[in-house]
Amino acid sequence: MKRYGEVTALDGLDLDVPGGTVLGLLGPNGAGKTTAVSILTTLTRPDAGTAMVAGVDVLADPRGVRARIGLSGQYAAVDEHLTATENLEMIGCLYGMSRRDARRRGLELLDQFRLMEAADRPLKTFSGGMRRRIDLAGALVADPPVLFLDEPTTGLDPRSRGELWEAIRDRVQRGTTVLLTTQYLEEADQLADEIVVIDHGHAIAKGTSEELKRRVGGEHLDVHVNGADDARRTESIMNKVATGPMRVHHDEGEVSAPVANGVEALSIVLRELEEQRIAIVDIGLRRPTLDDVFMELTGHEASAEASQ
Repeated sequence: MKRYGEVTALDGLDLDVPGGTVLGLLGPNGAGKTTAVSILTTLTRPDAGTAMVAGVDVLADPRGVRARIGLSGQYAAVDEHLTATENLEMIGCLYGMSRRDARRRGLELLDQFRLMEAADRPLKTFSGGMRRRIDLAGALVADPPVLFLDEPTTGLDPRSRGELWEAIRDRVQRGTTVLLTTQYLEEADQLADEIVVIDHGHAIAKGTSEELKRRVGGEHLDVHVNGADDARRTESIMNKVATGPMRVHHDEGEVSAPVANGVEALSIVLRELEEQRIAIVDIGLRRPTLDDVFMELTGHEASAEASQ
């Protein structure tokens, strides 16, 4: 448990991550993901409860924990005035490595992350994706058995995100255990062996991606119309066939709802849209996604809350 004044950031969150797997901690901003990582990486003391990382007690032996982990936070923890090589060498020395070993390890990681051509460039010339990759490399300098990634791809373009996912998969194949926090549902779907969904500081669901999707069940009907007014009228129509919370984006003219009988629901909605002369941009049935799971579990979307 962790409280900040009147706010309970974590409340009875239990996590268990088998070695060599990825646990995805999924939730909106303010759900408690970063607080959990801060406690597990010894940056914050919990108000109650216990935590073990790689068999070491976080409270009893924080130094032992820090010797066994790597951490890549939401913002790249690098010195933009140093070169890529100098940054990794500095991190290695902070871990207690000799300068020669730190430099050797840094060059290995630069090669692994396809950054050798930029090895002698200052980081202020790097793109956002390159900075995130060098930050992840920094978390791996000491080759830790446990890696914490706190929203590692925030702000990256799709190509850079895919490259970082590839690097994370490679580490897991080498036996690294990863705790990944994210509010990108696709990221959890792509990387996590198991997912824990948290909201307001406590876990509300746990399972593999497919297990969580099966909890929603059925199909989803998506309708795209022109403008907010038509979207509101469509929302009223969809409410007649919806079997759970709807996702509505009025400005984009998008309405989505879980339905029990997809073909029948589609026929009903099409008929009423035609009767009300609402022009359809697109309409279709699809299988549920993790976005739908989160909406079903919490009543809001994963990105709907502001950071606390």
